[in-house]
Amino acid sequence: MIKGFSTGAIAKGDFRTALEILRGTDTNAVELSALRESEIVELIANLDALDLRQFEYVSVHAPSKLTVMTERQLIAILLSVAKRGLPVIVHPDIIQEIPLWASLGKFLCIENMDKRKKSGRSMFDLSQLFNKLPEASFCFDIAHAAQVDPSMTEAYLMLTRLSGRLKEIHISSVNSQSIHESITRDSLTAFSEVARLIPRNIPIIFESPVQFNHITSELHKLSYLFGEDIPDKINPLYIRRHNNGDFKR
Repeated sequence: MIKGFSTGAIAKGDFRTALEILRGTDTNAVELSALRESEIVELIANLDALDLRQFEYVSVHAPSKLTVMTERQLIAILLSVAKRGLPVIVHPDIIQEIPLWASLGKFLCIENMDKRKKSGRSMFDLSQLFNKLPEASFCFDIAHAAQVDPSMTEAYLMLTRLSGRLKEIHISSVNSQSIHESITRDSLTAFSEVARLIPRNIPIIFESPVQFNHITSELHKLSYLFGEDIPDKINPLYIRRHNNGDFKR
């Protein structure tokens, strides 16, 4: 399984420290997070010098909003990421000038949004955007989908109708303020409704903000979703035994 973390979850705003921490873990994927404009500038300036040999899969998360840069300026930077063959994860609400974003081609990877956003939350929203950007791929955030629609119907629609575009999975829990948290038992129960629809070769990126000593237990939660011994229902005793009792509800 291809699995890893967003650098922003491990060390917010500090990709170098996050990479150092992840080198001591059983991860083979990483998302280089640059959610703020200043971070993308620094990341790109240092990208070629980073030791990424541990990782089979590497992506870059673009800034979530623009306050200083124009779209054209950001795209000029992101094109240098695409030329390196790395997917660029993008929030759909910053996409305004379609032709500019189309220049990223297949390396543009659009993520479904949480309930705070006015667009990009539903299959309908995404289908309209993908119709305009036919080469773009899809980053499925399972926690966002569960928050927007706890029945997991939207999640089902996204995973079935956008299966040919699926490039990356984001996984975590999100609270009522849409803040990422370590994956809870309730989240796992919800996620299990659609886990069978996620191909095993799709990279899974954790956005759970965890300390180094909890990285392994967070990664192990994937076994409840994708392991051969997945129970029909999540067994709390099994969870506690494999997570040193630190599993949150």
